[in-house]
Amino acid sequence: MSYQMQGKLIEKFDTNQVSDRFKKREFVLEKREEGAGGREFIDTVKFQLVQDRCDLIDPYNTGEELNVHFNLKGNKWEREGKVNYFTNLDVWRVERVNPENPDEQVGGSKQQDSASLPGKEDLPPLEEAEDDLPF
Repeated sequence: MSYQMQGKLIEKFDTNQVSDRFKKREFVLEKREEGAGGREFIDTVKFQLVQDRCDLIDPYNTGEELNVHFNLKGNKWEREGKVNYFTNLDVWRVERVNPENPDEQVGGSKQQDSASLPGKEDLPPLEEAEDDLPF
């Protein structure tokens, strides 16, 4: 499943080398929405980048408005008779909202006009192989 969200980058963390075969990096976006009666709702959403995508967040600074494309992944993890479930938001593309230079995007293709067809690089990635880690 592929989704996208727009929000302000409020924190990005260092890359975490979980094992010799797996690394991840997390960052947080803040999304503000106005609800009924003028109430403001603020969501803080943590995303993860894995493997060769860990550097997609490097060009961006806290406070910038970003558009993030991600897949929703859920895993079941069992150990010593206990079962846990995890949900991850795996990012595959990051771009600035209204960039000064429209060609400046990371993790995808340059902007295309509406008449052009999507390229291979615009498709979400294939599911990655399962591992025994709980995240």
